[in-house]
Amino acid sequence: MLIIFKSDAYADITMFGDVAHRLLRMMGHSGTVPGAILAEDVPAVLDRLKRSIEHEKPRAPETDDEPEAEGSNDQTVSLTHRALPLIELLTAAAKKQSNVMWEKM
Repeated sequence: MLIIFKSDAYADITMFGDVAHRLLRMMGHSGTVPGAILAEDVPAVLDRLKRSIEHEKPRAPETDDEPEAEGSNDQTVSLTHRALPLIELLTAAAKKQSNVMWEKM
């Protein structure tokens, strides 16, 4: 499932459902789709998301004396990076005092 976030202040953002639900819960919402945030609530939601992301950041990896296995290449994308488009959308919505909505695509 894909979820699309919309605001008059920014381009639409499409995310995989599992990531979008996790970010919605980090913003203080139940994860219900469809949903919306009123313009006056966007700054508080943005702040909450940023604080939650900061709390979720992985600790610096411990150094091993063993070299990485040949051919291993960690291609995972952190939640911090996945949240950036949504943070930008919320920031733009806060500046322009716009509502934010999301729905299944």
